Amino acid sequence: MGGRRVKFERPRARSVDGHELSLPSWQAWSSRDPLDERAFEQMVLGVSTRRYARSLEALPNEFEVRGVGKSAVSERFVVGTQRRLAELMRRDLTGLALVALMIDGVHFADHVVLAAVGIESNGTKHVLGLLEGATENAAACKALLADLIERGLDPNRAILVVIDGAKALHKAISETFGVRVLIHRCHAHKKRNVADALPERMRASVHTAMDQAYATRDPKRARRLLENLARRLESAHPGAAGSLREGLEETLTVMRLDLPKSLERVLSSTNLIENLFSRVRDTARRVKRWQGGTMILRWTAAGVLEAERHFRKIAGFRALPKLAAALRAHDAGIDRARQVEKGIRAA
Repeated sequence: MGGRRVKFERPRARSVDGHELSLPSWQAWSSRDPLDERAFEQMVLGVSTRRYARSLEALPNEFEVRGVGKSAVSERFVVGTQRRLAELMRRDLTGLALVALMIDGVHFADHVVLAAVGIESNGTKHVLGLLEGATENAAACKALLADLIERGLDPNRAILVVIDGAKALHKAISETFGVRVLIHRCHAHKKRNVADALPERMRASVHTAMDQAYATRDPKRARRLLENLARRLESAHPGAAGSLREGLEETLTVMRLDLPKSLERVLSSTNLIENLFSRVRDTARRVKRWQGGTMILRWTAAGVLEAERHFRKIAGFRALPKLAAALRAHDAGIDRARQVEKGIRAA
């Protein structure tokens, strides 16, 4: 009652032949499910286990109350997060018309949680899966992708994949999807990586120059401006120049699709996942000590699913059919090339 257990005298009933009967009403009142849900909701909203009892509505003094202690509330939260994590990782992806996939990772202590978010052709966003590991390595990313494919993601159809630029992620995605995947590297991560190789006094000007290049919305001109910037940095800051050139072509992938500005801006970075993880950090802000990867996954699942409840369609979603058409054309081009190759071999 009201987020806690209360003591009642249990009514007992017997059949005419003397056997005790189980009352459906008492079974419903004794169920722990509503109690588990209440504890989960309170903690997701930021109530600590110590203050859980104070957050509940008052009951008359004659009620004997149980189940509001720190340990009891924590146990119920564990049950709730375990159930939600299991439901998330069992989601059937077969019916989703995905045109874009975003993958990024967040660090918790010595652990990294990789998250995959899918965007359907109607603009709807879905959290597809999570995977915990020590680093964002190729093996972890391949394991995440293998899980998505097992649950219904089609690896034989073109899809746009937006990543932070990590080489391990790039390798895993390329090996999983082959030539059908269009990989785009996040502009925000690229600018951050270049800035990290520069002295503080130069970061703002280089950041502005890169912004201007990406704002042209012309892949040829943007490439020329970025290559000119790399040449200017080459002598004094070769590390920054190398970081700028590394994967430069893949920072222009979305630009080549000639999408409207609002949609191009959304798909040019992994900010969507960054915002998702900000909700995870907010949910877990009271956690002082992580007790292993399972605990981290449970809290991450709680945070991303809470954020997913408030998902809206992405900006520019009305232009997503144009992206879907471009992906179909990419598939058709690959199929034609393979047919020609087969014909040459047969000849």
